[in-house]
Amino acid sequence: MAIESELEQVLRTAALRVTRPRMAVLRAVHRHPHADTDGIIRATRDELPDVSHQAVYDVLRALADAGLVRRIQPAGSVARYEARVGDNHHHLVCRSCGTIVDVDCAVGHAPCLTASDDRGFVVDEAEVVYWGLCPTCAAGTS
Repeated sequence: MAIESELEQVLRTAALRVTRPRMAVLRAVHRHPHADTDGIIRATRDELPDVSHQAVYDVLRALADAGLVRRIQPAGSVARYEARVGDNHHHLVCRSCGTIVDVDCAVGHAPCLTASDDRGFVVDEAEVVYWGLCPTCAAGTS
């Protein structure tokens, strides 16, 4: 995880003021990759007990808009957030327990995949979600 001064610099570079809620939310996303909003709120409140739900939502939106966190939403799941941005990586999702893990780009450089017919779109990102069972669920111990 990035150290405190690096997180402050990331916010400043994105032209965002360094505030306690922004720092707490950014730390929560770094510490809990793929956490949903409720998980981010809980982790943020461990540090800032009085932070409101709305403040966390607002910070997540600002961080996502600035490209500092990535919002993902696999089918059938609530939105989740991660700090790994800018590399167009993909995800593995367990159908049983819902665990989500990162997997590197499928092929080559972003956008990793080439559409068979881009229909005139300028493609800059491809999203791939691999579905299956994590090792624990596949072993039947979950």
